[in-house]
Amino acid sequence: MCPFSLRGKVFSGHGEGEKFMRLSWVILQVEEKVGFKPYPGTLNIKLSQESLAARKKLGQSASSRICPPKGYSCGIVSPALIGNLKIAIVIPEVKDYPIDVLEVIAPVNLRDFLKVKDGDEIVVCASS
Repeated sequence: MCPFSLRGKVFSGHGEGEKFMRLSWVILQVEEKVGFKPYPGTLNIKLSQESLAARKKLGQSASSRICPPKGYSCGIVSPALIGNLKIAIVIPEVKDYPIDVLEVIAPVNLRDFLKVKDGDEIVVCASS
């Protein structure tokens, strides 16, 4: 059963996720809160219109926050799955962050592991 099914298309970001995922305090907190050491990068998904309501609920019910040292914004991290692969959704707590963008992290390079490219559709099963 999948409480929150989020569907969208893969797209390339600006590399900000990679910089963020290389920070030692981020790595440590992700390991503590979702149980894996994240690959240094995120998979960006542009959500379908039908997935926006589920995304809003996810942001309101997410289980953990990543709290940074001064100078960075907080973020919500929520366990999820793509198929049988344990992943996590990261929702930056940044003013005006687009509601239709989902950033996904995993212990592996998701593009390589899933063999996806920009424009490919993907479904994420969020548990909270």
